[in-house]
Amino acid sequence: MSTLTIVGLDVVLLVMLLMLSIPLPYCFAGALFFMSIFGNVSMKSMMLWAYSQSVGTVLLASPLFILAGTYMGGSGVAKKLLDLCDAFIGRIKGGMGVVSVITCAVIGAISGSGFTGVAATGPIMIPRMVEQGYPNGFATSLVTVSSVLGLLIPPSAIMIIYGWITETSILACFLATVGPGILVMLLFCLINLIECRKFDLKLMPPMSFAEKMEVTGKRAVSAIPALMMPIIILGGIYCGVFTPTEAAAVAAIYSIPVGIFIYKAMKLKDIKQMTFDSICSIGSIMVMIIFCLMLSQTFVMLQVPQALIKIIFSITTNKVVILILMNIFLFLVGMIVNDSTGMLLCAPLLLPLVQQLGISPIHFAAIMGVNLAMGGITPPYASILYLGMRIGKCEFKDIIGPTMKLLIFGYVPVVFLTSFYPDLSLFLPKLFGFI
Repeated sequence: MSTLTIVGLDVVLLVMLLMLSIPLPYCFAGALFFMSIFGNVSMKSMMLWAYSQSVGTVLLASPLFILAGTYMGGSGVAKKLLDLCDAFIGRIKGGMGVVSVITCAVIGAISGSGFTGVAATGPIMIPRMVEQGYPNGFATSLVTVSSVLGLLIPPSAIMIIYGWITETSILACFLATVGPGILVMLLFCLINLIECRKFDLKLMPPMSFAEKMEVTGKRAVSAIPALMMPIIILGGIYCGVFTPTEAAAVAAIYSIPVGIFIYKAMKLKDIKQMTFDSICSIGSIMVMIIFCLMLSQTFVMLQVPQALIKIIFSITTNKVVILILMNIFLFLVGMIVNDSTGMLLCAPLLLPLVQQLGISPIHFAAIMGVNLAMGGITPPYASILYLGMRIGKCEFKDIIGPTMKLLIFGYVPVVFLTSFYPDLSLFLPKLFGFI
């Protein structure tokens, strides 16, 4: 059998294992085992290569951000941010939904994860929105879909992985997704305001200017420790005080005294359970990363990227058509694996192709980021969507309609703008001298 036939069968096997809901590490281990038998790939050399790649400090950022996100979820940071935003726009019809979207973006700027946004914001915000008059399906959908902003607003975990794999500046990758992330956030807010015209919402009681200033002032003072977290993390990264890995450690450490001594939302005994839960998640993720790295490197060794380039350019050399096909491919990948796995698999395969098209690796970071982030809320994988359903106690039939509306009108346009209007993602990297 030819190399491409073996690789094709391996991909089919991987998809079948994923569809059977087998744990991700076993899926990639099975695909790797298949390649070792039929692809004549030395597992010893693959293991040595994977070890050499995994001992660096850059990879440590992902588990540290998971730990920070877990601590932050129980520290009361999200609640204080919600209260502060609510003081400004609580009287606006649809203002509660805007608060949810913005808070998810801020939480994402702290944790770098989509799960943290829905886990920290959902239990507080969804009941408040339902109490105000939002349908439960729409409220759950808005919070859940907005949580993908955690993968676009820096520091983003998948951008750390992309920069590490492709040897691209991680700071430049962070900046590349800021423009798309902000645009997605604004479109979600706009769709929310339009949809809220249909709802009979109960707004905050009217207050005098003096009362409003008093409430806002109290909430602003109370939210200072929460607001300091993204300032410290992002300011430290962009000012060169510490690396993204060190920033993740700072975020984890900072959230403990804030949660215990300032907001009193968690106790010392809670930290033990939170740490245990994080370790379980981190262990599974790191095993998956190692197997996924080995599988993607196997494809690279067998010169699959070069063969892919030849096949695509034999069909068409039109840059627009190739970009559309690439977006569709990344969207389909995001539907069956999580964002980190999709990044680990696709970045080494597709980067040579986009370089042939003259696309900057920094621009490609944004293209991959916006596509794979959407996978967390598009079935069948849709891990963030399912988590949101559990938190919001919502049925799939109630959440799928609002979710599709937010994706089609709020997210898909940004995917195409990111692909075909490079300045949306390259403006900030150029401004900071990365290009």
